[in-house]
Amino acid sequence: MTEGNFVDYVKIHVFSGKGGKGSAHLHREKYITKGGPDGGDGGRGGHVIVRGNENLWTLFHLKFKRHVKAEHGGNGSKQRSSGAQGEDEYIDVPLGTVIRDTETNEIIKEITEDGQEFIVAEGGKGGLGNWHFKSSTNQTPRYAQPGIDGQQVDITLELKVLADVGLVGFPNAGKSTLLSVITAAKPKIANYEFTTLKPNLGIVQYRDFQTFVVADIPGIIEGAAEGRGLGHRFLRHIERNSTLLFLIPSDAKDIKAQYDILVDELRRYNPELMDKDRLIAISKSDLLDEELKAEMKTQLDKELDFPYLFISSVAQKGLQELKDKLWQMLN
Repeated sequence: MTEGNFVDYVKIHVFSGKGGKGSAHLHREKYITKGGPDGGDGGRGGHVIVRGNENLWTLFHLKFKRHVKAEHGGNGSKQRSSGAQGEDEYIDVPLGTVIRDTETNEIIKEITEDGQEFIVAEGGKGGLGNWHFKSSTNQTPRYAQPGIDGQQVDITLELKVLADVGLVGFPNAGKSTLLSVITAAKPKIANYEFTTLKPNLGIVQYRDFQTFVVADIPGIIEGAAEGRGLGHRFLRHIERNSTLLFLIPSDAKDIKAQYDILVDELRRYNPELMDKDRLIAISKSDLLDEELKAEMKTQLDKELDFPYLFISSVAQKGLQELKDKLWQMLN
């Protein structure tokens, strides 16, 4: 999945179909002079339905689809024939998509299962034909109901990536490098900040053919919850992860301070993120000799409340231990 194809936020204007008109037909046949009313009902207008599809990963296929319109219902006709129902229009979305009302920003529905359907705009009901209105005092009604108009709704589709582990860290902490080493993903890697502009997903192959999914979230900076940097746009993807892996480079001036800033940004964005399991990985540990590493361990044991590991993606050190620990936390 390339960065250009990753779309996680689209706004769409949807129109459901209008119901068909009922018929005011009067029966006419040879030798039957007064056949009476026989007008059929109008057909229902088509619904607009959002449907979960496990084969989709992004909302890219909806990027240029700003309007979705369902078919109108057919009009009723003679001999009590009902009009055809308008064809429903389906909007397929990946699992983990949240549907919001664009005007109120209210969450309408969350799509989490394959094949799950939700009607975002109901088609209008078809009008009743004149045969419904005949009575002993009104034997030839020459009127029928018009169809009810369809609905027009502005919706926002917002994807929250479904991954087991979310990589959290400052720009240039080595998240993309780690993802490229432990999975088959090929994220963009370079020696400058904000190389990753969109989340990347990778599947980790574990022992006995087991797998779990890791998401590389674009770098968070101080003030991300208020909208600084890129992180605030993608913090929503962390909400779906059951475990958060904090990646902090070993050459950071103060590892504890960096960790505290990251945790604080997550807390300010959504306090519920504090309930997730956490693991800290000290990346780029190939830069440390054993003596320096021992000193850092002594200090970190005093400062950190959560488990931590030393890893090096380039030197392939500590990666199996990291996978074992993540698997243990996930299960």
